Amino acid sequence: MATSAGTVTRRKRGGKGGPNPIDVHVGGRVRLRRTLLGMSQEKLAKAVNLTFQQIQKYERGSNRIGASRLFQFAHVLDVPVSFFYDDMPDGSEKAKLLAADGNAEPFEQDQLARRETLELVRAYYRINDSTVRRRIFELTKTLSRSEDRLAKRS
Repeated sequence: MATSAGTVTRRKRGGKGGPNPIDVHVGGRVRLRRTLLGMSQEKLAKAVNLTFQQIQKYERGSNRIGASRLFQFAHVLDVPVSFFYDDMPDGSEKAKLLAADGNAEPFEQDQLARRETLELVRAYYRINDSTVRRRIFELTKTLSRSEDRLAKRS
């Protein structure tokens, strides 16, 4: 069903189910890019002539993003349209998603889309000294390997 804002919403069968997993993935990628740029929902909404509530619905996947709107997001967020489909599950998982009728399990939260991850990445890139930034990167990798080794011993 089309709405006046140019969005397409899906009627739920029998009132069950949630957003289509592909819509959730695409919306999550919009959120990821917007957050990495340090852009608020309000600023993105203004850039594409929407309300921030509509942006929230897109990012949750409860409203499906049409092709022309996705093109607008790509332009404003300075990414190719294909960015929004990156990291989609392959093979049989993709087939399951395409066949989903609203009763599918929602996508597991992508670690890259978590607020903590996004804040860490933004803070990392605010460090002006490239040597310090590189040392923090190396420290993080070392700590990660230490955690892996401890987990294997247990």
